[in-house]
Amino acid sequence: MMKSADTPLTAEQRIVAAIRAVPRGQPTSYGAVARRAGLPGRARLVARILAHSEGAHLPWHRILRSDGRIAFPEGSEAYLEQCQRLRAEGVDVRNGRVRLLQDEESLDSAVWAPR
Repeated sequence: MMKSADTPLTAEQRIVAAIRAVPRGQPTSYGAVARRAGLPGRARLVARILAHSEGAHLPWHRILRSDGRIAFPEGSEAYLEQCQRLRAEGVDVRNGRVRLLQDEESLDSAVWAPR
């Protein structure tokens, strides 16, 4: 069912939209997704939504811990799949960690930062 223009999106819908908007090859953190969805401080909600998502339709592999680490246990099937998917997008994964763009380096900051 579609929401009308005057019906606000739920927190989950805003988070899913923010996850879908993460560009290929540019992983980000759970917290950054929450901030982009207008829900600062709700990184755990982002993780919970991803954990319960039935979809390969979301680029879940692009979402990492704030320090760039993969959240799955090292060596697990999900860990190995996330590494493989990130590398397929050209992301340098070393020891289960990637370098995330800092907020000041992000596209959002470049576009919306005060001048």
